[in-house]
Amino acid sequence: MSEKKPFEIARETLKQLTVQKLLPTPANYQAIYNEIAGVPVVAPFPADTLRDIAKSLPVKTPGQQKQRGLLEYAIDRLNWEGVKNALVAYGSFSPLTGGDEAAATTTKVAVGVGAPALTTEFFGQMGRLIEHTQPALGTDDERFGELTKNLLIALKQSGADVFALKTMLGNYSDRVSFVAEDQAEIKKTLLKLLHLVFENIAELSLDEQWLHGQMEALMSAATPPLTLRRLDDVERRLKDVIFKQKDAKERAQQAQNEMREMLAMFIDRLSDMAKSTGSFHEKLEENARQIEQAKSISEIAPVLKEVISATRNMAAQSKTSSEELQTMREKANQTDAEMVKLHQELDRVSTQARHDPLTGALNRKGLDEAVDREMSSVRRKETPLCVALLDIDNFKKLNDTLGHATGDVALTHLATVARDCMRPQDTLARYGGEEFVILLPDTPLDKGIEAMTRLQRELTKKFFLAGTEKVLITFSAGVAQLTGDETGADAIKRADKAMYLAKRAGKNRVVGG
Repeated sequence: MSEKKPFEIARETLKQLTVQKLLPTPANYQAIYNEIAGVPVVAPFPADTLRDIAKSLPVKTPGQQKQRGLLEYAIDRLNWEGVKNALVAYGSFSPLTGGDEAAATTTKVAVGVGAPALTTEFFGQMGRLIEHTQPALGTDDERFGELTKNLLIALKQSGADVFALKTMLGNYSDRVSFVAEDQAEIKKTLLKLLHLVFENIAELSLDEQWLHGQMEALMSAATPPLTLRRLDDVERRLKDVIFKQKDAKERAQQAQNEMREMLAMFIDRLSDMAKSTGSFHEKLEENARQIEQAKSISEIAPVLKEVISATRNMAAQSKTSSEELQTMREKANQTDAEMVKLHQELDRVSTQARHDPLTGALNRKGLDEAVDREMSSVRRKETPLCVALLDIDNFKKLNDTLGHATGDVALTHLATVARDCMRPQDTLARYGGEEFVILLPDTPLDKGIEAMTRLQRELTKKFFLAGTEKVLITFSAGVAQLTGDETGADAIKRADKAMYLAKRAGKNRVVGG
């Protein structure tokens, strides 16, 4: 059999990649090609990785310096044998003196005596680390709690046996992995149950559109990654739902009672009408018999008067009942209209209480609450907080040229792109008109400026359409880091001043305040 030509091997390789459903990566292609060609599979020479290793080797002696040079030479020549020889020789050039060698030997024999890293302070730091992780791991596992207690006692003892501590830490580490896994699963399950509760509330209230919106917002807020800010938002939304649901229930109950009273009155009127109609028929039958028995006109006249009188009374009663029923109907329609208005109001209040209806960002009220929340976190954790104030450039010209509808689209577009660039813990709010505020917790000033610059770059990549015209929007921004003695409003004012400096400097800029 003649040997296959390279192009035949390549064609067969592509065919095998398809048959074996392998990704057409260089590694997969090389492996199949070598197999078909009968060429031994040799891993590629990791030159870059070996160069990084060579650069990290210390050169404390001339011998080490020479061997590192030989190692780099062998790497450049892709020579495994040279790499091996250089590394073996490098290890023989130790910078230790005789006294150092003795100290190293002593350290190997009794680590607890001579290792400077394993000090009482080090053990104390390790103990504090374990204590600080306990709240996150819970107290349900008694065995884990016992291991933690014994390990903390051992770490606090002076002159502790390092090897015994090593064994205890190994056992503790194994137990931590199990406990952490349990806690993660518990958190996952609790979130699943929370979502089921939200979904069930929404399903039980098919006609309550405002409640559906709140439930969707709650489910979104309770989706990982969770932060204290998001959980605070869940709690606040739940309180809103409970309050509005209670108010709606009371009004619905009131309307139900009114409807019940009207139905009872309606039934009474029907009963009265039925009785009146029955009496009227009986009276007519009696009058008919009297007329049949009458022998003269004079005997019929009084009977006719009674018929006319009874008919008039019946007509008057029917008219009165009809008017009362009409009044009840109007009152029922009014009650129904009030209920519709109530639900519309609940829907509006639910969506607009803390959010801007156009962009979905927080409004001023929502921003005030978010600032208070972040201020509390800053004071508690002593972490930096940045406030950025954004103002769309040339917004009036955009409105005048393309119309207010396009201006609204521009505001929504900015809010959407900003949310895509923000971290879960950041907060976006519409400050007014074309101005937005972004709260950046755990962020120093330089990082806050970088975040706004990234948002500017992202906006230059994303256009929106006004009819057939592509529209690019830019913004000027000021960023201020909260100081220890100022309020959130003060920081926003400083960011506002910095934003105006950015405007005067040419727009589409970020300035720190």
